[in-house]
Amino acid sequence: THDHSNRPSTLPEEDISIDVSFERAGFQVAHTGQNGTIPLSNAGANGSWSDAEMHDAMQVYWSRFDDQAQWSLWVLFAAIHDEGASLGGIMFDDIGPNHRQGTAVFNNSFIAQPPFGDTESDAWVRRMKYWTAVHEMGHAFNLAHSWQKAFGSSWIPLANAPEARSFMNYPYNVSGGQNAFFADFDFRFSDDELLFMRHAPERFVQMGNADWFDNHGFMLPQKPRDSTLRLELRVNRERQSFEYLEPVYVELKLTNVSNQPLLVNKKVLQDAIIIIKKNGRQARQWAPYSQKCFQLKRVALEPGESVYESMLVSAGVNGWDLSDPGIYSLQAALSQNSDIVISNDLELRVRPPKSYEEEVFGQDFFSEDVGRAIAFNGTRVMTSATNALHEMMDKFPDHQGTIHAAMALANAEMRDYKVLSLDAKQNRKLCPAHMLDARIRVESGNARNAMRKLESCLSGNMAMAADTLSHIGLHEQINQCSAIIAKQGMPEHSFTLQKEMRDELASRGVVSGAISEMEQKLHLYESMMGKSSSRSKRNEDSDKKKATRKKSKRKKVTKKKTRKKKTTKKKSKKRKKS
Repeated sequence: THDHSNRPSTLPEEDISIDVSFERAGFQVAHTGQNGTIPLSNAGANGSWSDAEMHDAMQVYWSRFDDQAQWSLWVLFAAIHDEGASLGGIMFDDIGPNHRQGTAVFNNSFIAQPPFGDTESDAWVRRMKYWTAVHEMGHAFNLAHSWQKAFGSSWIPLANAPEARSFMNYPYNVSGGQNAFFADFDFRFSDDELLFMRHAPERFVQMGNADWFDNHGFMLPQKPRDSTLRLELRVNRERQSFEYLEPVYVELKLTNVSNQPLLVNKKVLQDAIIIIKKNGRQARQWAPYSQKCFQLKRVALEPGESVYESMLVSAGVNGWDLSDPGIYSLQAALSQNSDIVISNDLELRVRPPKSYEEEVFGQDFFSEDVGRAIAFNGTRVMTSATNALHEMMDKFPDHQGTIHAAMALANAEMRDYKVLSLDAKQNRKLCPAHMLDARIRVESGNARNAMRKLESCLSGNMAMAADTLSHIGLHEQINQCSAIIAKQGMPEHSFTLQKEMRDELASRGVVSGAISEMEQKLHLYESMMGKSSSRSKRNEDSDKKKATRKKSKRKKVTKKKTRKKKTTKKKSKKRKKS
């Protein structure tokens, strides 16, 4: 605790462990075996994890154990996520029927990057990795972030505590930043959190029991205060109507409506709470399949400027919240600078099935596995999900939902993919992965097959894709796919995807900054195409030269053979005369 000099003056000097932190919170802690390392010898060159790969790893691990609450959780320490160094950890909420049992920490993320000028960098990194691990494990005990407590009325009413010196607050969120946080941090949870962990009904706290933030209702203020920010919830289509079987993306837009610049977290909209209410039913809080711990990156919003986020709200920990035909009302809320910003009330409609075949297929499509495969953009281990997505593409090629199916299937197929493999034996009790002979292996990708899937649903349908994926979702998906495809040596396909997307979004009046970014990528892929064609020309010339040399060789050999034949004939004639 005294490794770093930035600490409370009253903090006792001692060696502290994760076990100790949870024992002091009131729990008996035990390990189900010695911690160990999963060999990386077959993990391939790509050292980062995608959402889909990480989620599949959690799926494979939990498939070996009984589906029951066990007062246990599994923590996987990995290197880095595809999001880059800005993502420090993830809690996966919905692994099988039991929630809050798996979390991942990324050791090479921002938690390993000490502040500039810190003279005790090693100590800072060790402390930050420790804080991140306990923070992510705290979510498994059903603890919310310190600034999100007031959104619900749980076992007892809780108030937001944005200045709390707790494992559940972000160090850089408090006034004065991480230096101020650690100067007053005693390596503990807050009193409210301890009260909940020790005295709330066990099912609220136990891993794998009650859902994330269970029994936390949602109450909007009766009269929202005037705010310097405006939150808008919208969909990118003329009529706010969705097909049966079509996953629903919504866009959030946060705008500075004051007359002066405001500092906001770049990922501020990731913390938005979204409420979904179907006519005639109780409201439900949308709960995504994972909770991510991002690095704080503040951006200045000038008056009138906005930040945007796209969210797939159809499915989550609660199941498929937007599947049955009918009218739905959606509303979002955000806690920002001790203020609660409330969005407009968005009304949308899910249309009835067009056919009996659609209605029957819905029984397979609206499953937990399909919801997760679409949300995490692919899977290699959930075969029931991949079968359903292929069936969607085969049966309903012109359906808007097919675009989501193709995107998820193509994303998992277009590149080499890390998979956690364990022995086939199923265990009743948890144990570390290495005791199950864990390995991380790479399954080869097939970019051409993936590209065919994308082209089958996107070629000539970019307008439909922009409607169903949202403008931001389409931009993110095409950027990711085109970058991977270009690396696989097909920049011409990347160029085509980017151009069709640029043309469609430009016609819809998308902000100029996004269009400029697309233009830059078009120039990049065009230059790669030039290099590729130059290489092809060089290869073609080289092949021609080789072919000419071979032809020349063949001619020489043929001449030799001809001379040899003539000589043989002459000798034969001489022998006959003789």
